[in-house]
Formats: sequence, structure tokens, C-alpha cells
Amino acid sequence: MDKKHIVIIGLGGVGGYFGFKITQNNEAFQQYNISFVARGETYKKLKEEGLTLISPEHRRSKTHPDEVYEHIKDIPHPDLILVCVKEYDLERVCTDLKEVINKETVLLPMMNGVDIYERMRKVLPDTIILPSCIYIASHIKEKGVIEHKGKGGKIIFGKDPLHPSQDVSWVLSALDESRIDFDFKDNPSSDIWTKFTFIASFGLVTAKHNSSMGKVCTDPLQKNEATEIMKEIELIAHKKDIFLAKDLIKKTFEKASTFPFDTPTSIQLDINSGKENSELELFAGAIIRYGKELGIEVPFTQKIYEDLKAKINS
Repeated sequence: MDKKHIVIIGLGGVGGYFGFKITQNNEAFQQYNISFVARGETYKKLKEEGLTLISPEHRRSKTHPDEVYEHIKDIPHPDLILVCVKEYDLERVCTDLKEVINKETVLLPMMNGVDIYERMRKVLPDTIILPSCIYIASHIKEKGVIEHKGKGGKIIFGKDPLHPSQDVSWVLSALDESRIDFDFKDNPSSDIWTKFTFIASFGLVTAKHNSSMGKVCTDPLQKNEATEIMKEIELIAHKKDIFLAKDLIKKTFEKASTFPFDTPTSIQLDINSGKENSELELFAGAIIRYGKELGIEVPFTQKIYEDLKAKINS
């Protein structure tokens, strides 16, 4: 029987961490074929030196996949693809994947957004896509080197609503064997929206004020802005029949206050360093779109979206 082919697309903080764990385990047991897809300098570094992870779990160590590709079109017969790209590359990557996937290929998006599944489904109408959210504190230290801090990463994911009876038990086994912490649920929507409430509210407010998570928790103006964005997200979730905890806002601030005071967010760093792309559409854009579809006013999100657009274009 042929080995299953597992592909990790995007070797940033998320893909690098989870890709490392899968590949390191496979080097020992050789149960799967593992491939990375990366571009430019990262591709060269991975091809020549492998992937390095600096982590409390592993100290500093290296792992080597079976193959590294620079282009999605070169991937042969993928069985499981971990899609770990930035959200602004999502549609392009899904379009490229059309050429290489088959009806049995399973896609596991490793992105935190409430509209990721829908956006992928528009491009890939029949593919098996497992909706998910990710918990991990990791980043690129340099090309081919990922640094992970804090708790081990975790994936919460579930059945494809379009293919609920699809057997994906081998995917769960592959993650389990790789010592990856995960919860697999019939419907992970509540978890996805709970995570989104946290990252969208704190991301947008820290980006607007170029502040920190601690500042949003303690500054009355910023705390109010974050609270109002959370309320708008709650209204949308309620209209979509997605269950969120009654004390979600309180719990979200409690969670944020466990981070070091000066902790930044990725969208804040991207926008305030003048990067060309950011997660503005992933956060504010999604809230505004859902608000329009459902007839829900989202004035706080709309205002902060316009402020950040002006900042980006200035």
C-alpha cells in the first residue's frame, strides 16, 4: 500500500511549527511521504538545510521533509494538505490547488478566520475541507527557522459540513502520532467564532492605536472600542445560530490579560510597519460583509476599518 502524502503549504510560524512536528515524527517512523511548499529564499534554505524549530518542546533541532517544492503545481498526489498561508494568498493558493488535488484529498486550513471555510469552498466546491482554528505563539526568526514560545500549539477542527460522513480517521492518527494537540468535533463553529472574537477585536484596536494587548485591557477608550467590536461579532454569530458563551466578552479580556502587557498583534505590526498586506480584510472585512448580508449594523468595526484603511494609504 502506498504511503499517504502529507503536504504543508506555507512555512511561517504556524506551518513551520506543525510541519516540524509532523516531519520530525515521520523521520523516525517513515509512515508517510512529507512535502513542504515554500517560495524564494525559504525554499532554498529548506531544500539545503531543512527546517529548524526553536521551542521549549524541542530545544533547537532540525528536521528534513522527503521533498520541498517551490510551486503548488508540482505536488504529486496529495492526500492531506495543511494550508498555512496568509489569508490574502488564500484564493490564489486554492486556485492553484485545483490542478493537483483529487476527490479524496483532505484540506486542513491552518488560519484563524470565520470566513476561511466559505472562501475556500467558493474556489473548491467539492473538495473535503475541515473547518478549524489554531492556537500557537510562533513566528519566523529567520528563513527556515521558526521560534515557538509558551504552550504547545493546538488545532481545533471538525467535519466538513458538505461531507460529514467522510472518514478522516487517518488524519487524526497522523496528528496524534506527531504528538500534536487537537480536538476534533462534529461542529467546531463555536470555537472558531470564539477565537475570532479575541483576535479580531484586539488586532483591530491595537493596529489603530499602535498599542499592545495590555493597553487595550487597561485604557478606557481602547477597551471600549474592543468591547463594541466584540458585541458586533456576537450579534452576527447569534443571527447565524452559532453558540457563544454568555460571558464571552469578560472571558476574552481575562484571556488577554494573561499575556505580557506589551504583547503586540500581527495585524498591528504589519500595518504600523508599512507592510503591503495585512489581515484587515480577514478581521474587519469579514465582520462588515456578514453585517451587510444579515442586515446588522456594525458601526464600530466600520469606523476602525476606515481609520486603518486611511493609515495604510497615508
